[in-house]
Amino acid sequence: MRRTLVLSLSLAALSPLVLAACQKKTETAEAPAAQAPSAALPAPGAAAPPARKPGLWSQTVTTAGMSQTMKICFDEATDRRMAVYGQTVDQDRCEKNVVTPIAGGWRFESVCDMGSGGKATTSGTATGDFASRYEVKAVTETTGAQAPQMNGRHEMTLTAAWEGPCPAGMAPGDMQLPGGMTINMNAAG
Repeated sequence: MRRTLVLSLSLAALSPLVLAACQKKTETAEAPAAQAPSAALPAPGAAAPPARKPGLWSQTVTTAGMSQTMKICFDEATDRRMAVYGQTVDQDRCEKNVVTPIAGGWRFESVCDMGSGGKATTSGTATGDFASRYEVKAVTETTGAQAPQMNGRHEMTLTAAWEGPCPAGMAPGDMQLPGGMTINMNAAG
């Protein structure tokens, strides 16, 4: 159970980082001539995905056949803070971070040195409108981690849906975990 919680928290933290990476300048591949341009693709040099709509988001992380759902309260400042944090992590740890627009979202690839967590090579997609829902699918191959269970191939799907305004008593950055525990991402770092 503890391993599942730690893995879920790690993957939940991945969501803002992936979305933050999408806000960096993207490298675009030239579209094949037979493919018509998509209205969903941002213009060259344009900012990538829109910020998440402020409010309560339900986020379900599925990995290794297990799913856990967390609820996260976002305001504009928290969403921006997660984007800045993601960009800082990328600068410090990732030798490669490529984000490419695709129809309906973004494709991402990264190679990051996670210290004792090993070298993580990740590829995946982030799709959706980010106002009502989005989905992140990622595959990470980790090597050289001190904890043997961290090594290997890990597939993850994260689905998030906007549920409405944050309820009374829930502050921006609050993440309600399974079992009722709440942590605040803004206070975590």
